[in-house]
Amino acid sequence: MTLRLKLIEHSLPLEAINLANKTKNKAPKHYPTKLHKYWAHRPLATSRAVIFAQLVDDPSAWPNIFHTDEDQARERRRLHQVIKEMIEWPDPNAKDQKRFERAIEVARYEIARSVAWGLGEEPPTDPKAVIDFLQTKGPPVYDPFCGGGSIPLEAQRLGLRAYGSDLNPVAVLITRALIEFPPKFANLPPVHPNVKKEGDLGGRVWNGAQGLAEDVRGYGQWMRDEAEKAIGELYPKVMLPDGSKATVVAWLWSRTVASPDPAQKGAHVPLASSFVLSSKADREAIVVPVKDAAAEGGWQFTVKTKGVTKAEMAVAARGTKASQGSFTCLLSGSRIQYAYVDDEANAGRMRARLMAIVAEGPRSRIFLPPNDEHAQLALSVVAEDKPDQPARGTFASNAQGRIYGFKSFGDYFTSRQLVALTTFSDLIGKVRERVLEDASAATAFANHLDPKLPLAEGGTGPVAYADAVATYLSCALSRVSEYNSSISTWLPKDNAIRTTFARQAIPMSWDFCEANPFEKSSGGWQSAVDTSSEYLLTSYTGSLAQCYLIDAPKNSYPIRPALISTDPPYYDNIGYADLSDFFYVWLRRSLKNIHKELFRRLLTPKSEELIAERYRYGGQAQADKHFMDGMGEALEAMRKASTEAPLAIYYAFKQSEAREEGVLSPGWAAFLQAVVNSGLRVDATWPVRTEASNRAVGNNANALASSVVLVCRARPEDAETASRREFLRDLKPQMRQAIEDHQKAGVPLPDRRQAAIGPGIGNFSKYAAVREADDTAMSVATALTLINREIDEALSEGTEALDAETRFALEWYEINGYKLVSGGAGTAINMLQGFNLAESRMNASGLFRSRGGDAKLLTRFEMIDADPHWSPSRDGTFTVWEIAQHLSRVFHAEDGGTDKAGRILAESRRSAPDVLLVAERLFEIATNKGDNDEALTWNQLQTAWPEIERAADRAEADGVGPAPIQGQFAFPALP
Repeated sequence: MTLRLKLIEHSLPLEAINLANKTKNKAPKHYPTKLHKYWAHRPLATSRAVIFAQLVDDPSAWPNIFHTDEDQARERRRLHQVIKEMIEWPDPNAKDQKRFERAIEVARYEIARSVAWGLGEEPPTDPKAVIDFLQTKGPPVYDPFCGGGSIPLEAQRLGLRAYGSDLNPVAVLITRALIEFPPKFANLPPVHPNVKKEGDLGGRVWNGAQGLAEDVRGYGQWMRDEAEKAIGELYPKVMLPDGSKATVVAWLWSRTVASPDPAQKGAHVPLASSFVLSSKADREAIVVPVKDAAAEGGWQFTVKTKGVTKAEMAVAARGTKASQGSFTCLLSGSRIQYAYVDDEANAGRMRARLMAIVAEGPRSRIFLPPNDEHAQLALSVVAEDKPDQPARGTFASNAQGRIYGFKSFGDYFTSRQLVALTTFSDLIGKVRERVLEDASAATAFANHLDPKLPLAEGGTGPVAYADAVATYLSCALSRVSEYNSSISTWLPKDNAIRTTFARQAIPMSWDFCEANPFEKSSGGWQSAVDTSSEYLLTSYTGSLAQCYLIDAPKNSYPIRPALISTDPPYYDNIGYADLSDFFYVWLRRSLKNIHKELFRRLLTPKSEELIAERYRYGGQAQADKHFMDGMGEALEAMRKASTEAPLAIYYAFKQSEAREEGVLSPGWAAFLQAVVNSGLRVDATWPVRTEASNRAVGNNANALASSVVLVCRARPEDAETASRREFLRDLKPQMRQAIEDHQKAGVPLPDRRQAAIGPGIGNFSKYAAVREADDTAMSVATALTLINREIDEALSEGTEALDAETRFALEWYEINGYKLVSGGAGTAINMLQGFNLAESRMNASGLFRSRGGDAKLLTRFEMIDADPHWSPSRDGTFTVWEIAQHLSRVFHAEDGGTDKAGRILAESRRSAPDVLLVAERLFEIATNKGDNDEALTWNQLQTAWPEIERAADRAEADGVGPAPIQGQFAFPALP
């Protein structure tokens, strides 16, 4: 069977994908990741683009249709444009939504076309018929490490059958809520009785999961009202200076311990990382601790909101921290070490003192000093119920053995927070009964075939619907718990609450805030309900999907063969199971009778998780073995279950790996070794920037804005072995060809090195083994070293075939830049002889000037001043250097841009690869010379190269060059 090359095995529009990821670091309205917190969500843009490129054939697979290299290159550019149009998440306006839906329709057609051609059929063109075709004849997409659900979600959006699985029950619940539950209740009206009172049912059409979203919001409002009746008195309003009352947004607290100075007689003093309340311009506010013999402990907190100086802000920003690992005693100035604090906390002697109150004012938030009544009320609350599961492995300071008294998950919350969370959790059970009663009486569920079948067993009737509403409200409870723990802090810059998980860990917070769950803020219940239900308003419900609770190494794949696209754990990166327990304990409390399979344990499974965490397995060697063995089994299971299309497997680098040269890092080498050992060969490695590079991290977790998508196929069972010499013999030309292909495909120079590793490892992994001189098998780590050596050489070469004038200009620029070299004519003549060029010829070229003993390489602006009407068609002997310089000039000009640059390229199309090579070489030289402006100029030209080539295509169609192929496809690229 002949395997057809897929687009992902040749090229991807990396810059467009990376830009789409970057713009979505902060999730916009309706963004699916807002449904529930999960760590390292795979960006939707990347997931969508990768799945598309896994399924769409590369044009070279159809030489009978795309006859020449240029035909194929033009078609790739068109497919890249399809990807660019579909990966931008739409703004919530009708026009943008319609554009996005059209772009997705085009993408579905392209997938269907490749599938149909592979079957010897013609693809359908009607959008609904395309979806029906993909559902029946398109390959199912399966992600065995589904995590937050991005990959199966995007497979579903592209019209494919989508499946996922995970060991982590929190991940499975999130993925089911994203892809599995909304289609079950598509196009149903809400059942909440208040909707009828509001007149919303009168002729309204409830599309998709809009009715479900409305019920989540409506029943969530009922829960809020019931909770306020029960515990509203725990959250009183506060008196303002003018005698009026205001709603409290948050109470800000500082932890305290007894001063270690014996002279202070056990007086408690504050531990605060900052005393800044607001750092907004003209709204600065700070807490000022002052000694007061009459106050408790001999000191008190005051608040200053007017006339705060920069010096006072600087002092407040330090809190009571003295240095890393210690605080200063407010009363005596003595040091308080973290070890002392840990001992006091574990002995139950750490307390908290109210530091300030944040109230909602008419125009902005108001900062008020502590109120004794408010403080005493909060401290008097007794929580009769709290999660008692042990909190192990989640705390950021575990490396020092400090847990600061946080022994169970209940310890992360104040008593008032626990009362609020348990109240809302209990109400989820009650609201489920109300939903069941209303749904049973609703017309939409009348005469249902199996009305009592629960959601967890595949039900779609009233019981299942009540289960679904309760599930989404439990997701809202997770969000409330995230903003309502004693790890949550106040953000002075935003005047808002910071979540518990500002890091991918649970760090210690010395000062924290208690949110008012009845206020409309990020910590409020109704805000959490609205945020968690927003996704349902735009969720895709056109096809059913499923997610399973399965350990990846033991996965026999209930759906097979399948297209595998997955984002597995990364060696020793993030312990998702430990972190997920924070939510699991509350989800289990609310949903253990609804999703019994998911919440049968007290905590998430740990020992099976594929992560090389030494504290779990008794040392690094044992941890490494656990990861390698388990990942090898998981990858082998993927290989056996996969279709003929390539697998896509993500790997994310940690920041420490980048500093240590990522290609040789232990995690990267170990992961690649597991891939090779599993019987897979690597065809491509595409670097994509998928993480927010500036976010806080913990436990040396991933902080680099870079992941690598490994594109793999099954290695033939009869693959041969090779010697080291044979491997190296093939490697050199393969590296050069790969870099040339990536250059033509518009892969940016900074990404080209990582992209070239794929073909190199592909050359290595196509063999059953590569034998060293002593007959031992070569390791992946050794192969990576050899591959990178060849990449270094290949990237530094390639200019030998350029015209002599261009090669001379490159060398002159590297030595002298564009400056006038006084007395440099003699040097120039000597250099020109080395290129077999005469001084007169170089002067006539229009890019260099040598006269009066001086010499100068002309800038692109000086070149156009010398010949204002220059164009390739007017210059019958143009050089590659001239094309590159004029392209850059026109592209960056105020009256220029992509279209004008494209016209220049259209007149010199055969020189395009050489022009791009010169641009890359100039970027390298300018970077090495420290000329950042010039380097940026050439980097921007490289980044825009695919757009310039498309503009050249349009120019050719207008008569500047040969016209492109017309009329082949039912769906053109979007304008």
